[in-house]
Amino acid sequence: MIKILFVCHGNICRSTMAQFVFQDMIHKAGLSDLFYIDSAATSTEEIGNPPHYGTVGKMREVGIPVLPHKAVQMKKSDYEKYDFLLGMDEWNIRNMNRIVKKDPEHKIHMLLDFSKNPRAIADPWYTGNFDVTYDDIQEGCQAFLEYLKREGRI
Repeated sequence: MIKILFVCHGNICRSTMAQFVFQDMIHKAGLSDLFYIDSAATSTEEIGNPPHYGTVGKMREVGIPVLPHKAVQMKKSDYEKYDFLLGMDEWNIRNMNRIVKKDPEHKIHMLLDFSKNPRAIADPWYTGNFDVTYDDIQEGCQAFLEYLKREGRI
């Protein structure tokens, strides 16, 4: 089983969207039994809160199920628990590395590092643009799934 943790600042916008998008993607591909997927925050600001209404709205618009979720903070022990810890931007990556202290197994990546155009995924909390965030997350999740196939992981 491949264990993936999607991570952003508050765990209510981007990381939950990535969790829902990737879960839907692997479900439709018949691969759900090969994965354990969750999401977390680098901060404590939104702990216990549900996904942002903008994320929920976008998921409903594109027909992707919104899973029950309450924001949690990433823990140092998550490094051992997960195979991949996928952040959304450089700030997330810095904070993830601060939480885990070191990444000897190279498990920490930005989601769009797997795409043909590596870049950060803008935080819709600030931009208000959940459409662009969704497009970037869709691109990143698809590229990540293709990477796992190329590497013979699935």
